[in-house]
Amino acid sequence: MAALHGKATTFSIDNSAGSPTDITAYCDNVDFPGLSADTAEVSAFGATSKSFVVGLLSGTISASGPWDATLDAVLAGIVGKAGTFAYVPGGGTVTYSGEAICTSYQVTSGNGGAVTWSASWQVTGAVGRE
Repeated sequence: MAALHGKATTFSIDNSAGSPTDITAYCDNVDFPGLSADTAEVSAFGATSKSFVVGLLSGTISASGPWDATLDAVLAGIVGKAGTFAYVPGGGTVTYSGEAICTSYQVTSGNGGAVTWSASWQVTGAVGRE
């Protein structure tokens, strides 16, 4: 298995017009922890151990980096909207893609530090792995 360096990661999202927009140059972190599965307990009276059934899958994405006015125009226009994402960790051969709703966008500036941004997306529907 070949190790990958994060510097080659790519990340794109749809802008407010629905066109794919590569925001890689504005990112220094993308966090896609994968999918998680809901479970529901179905234990009956008299059981000595809990029993569960698998429910629905869900996932989130977050990204951040140095703020830029061009990026701001993209992200400010998609909060509360669904769009397509494509994430290639380490520039490797695996691409995660699907639809996600931008749930937050924040700009942060502090005395003595760079102006940064962060955003979060809620995955809606299935995630493809190509």
